[in-house]
Amino acid sequence: MRRSGVLPGTVMAMVILLVAAAPASASVPGTALVGRADFTRTGQPAVVVSPLASCDVNPDVAGTVTGTAPAVSKTGIKFGASTASCTTTVMNQEDWITETRSEAKGTNFELSVLVAEGGPRLKIAGWKITCDAKQNGTNAGWSLGGMSGWTGLPQQIPHGYVHEIKGRNNVVLAKALFTEGVFPVPNDGSITMNLMKITFEPASGYSGDIRIGSASCAPAP
Repeated sequence: MRRSGVLPGTVMAMVILLVAAAPASASVPGTALVGRADFTRTGQPAVVVSPLASCDVNPDVAGTVTGTAPAVSKTGIKFGASTASCTTTVMNQEDWITETRSEAKGTNFELSVLVAEGGPRLKIAGWKITCDAKQNGTNAGWSLGGMSGWTGLPQQIPHGYVHEIKGRNNVVLAKALFTEGVFPVPNDGSITMNLMKITFEPASGYSGDIRIGSASCAPAP
């Protein structure tokens, strides 16, 4: 099972208008993050997975900034090895026209804390999220592969789709928000895309959330 998609940014006319009105964008040039987690069950220690494999675009230097993280296994959750890369490419040296790409790639996610409540064992073999920026716009893309336990997930996941993760008696234990696109107000052409956010519901006995894949980028100056 593999799913993918692309979220476009603003069109050229919008970017030109905003650049003319505001020569410097307030948005960061670009970031990428593979995932993190922070959740707890009443009376038990919190399960915390610190941010994995992150990076920030350096718009002033051509090249790639990278981040890596080894496999992590905590009570009820696992992440495989992961990488992030934030690249600046110079298209015109004389005028310093650049393009950027923020990318996060993760592997072997497994969430088992809901099994005791009759919920599924959720697995994702691999995922990738990207954000590309040029002077005239931005766009974000994503892919998910090797998924199991996600009963009822549509073959084509629409942006902002919420999937209910159920246990015994069809009780909702958690919700997963897929492919959330975040745009600033006022819109300066930048994008932040969050691939997935799992939030626990009270019936699970847990509180907190898990985030998988995030990338952002802003139009190159």
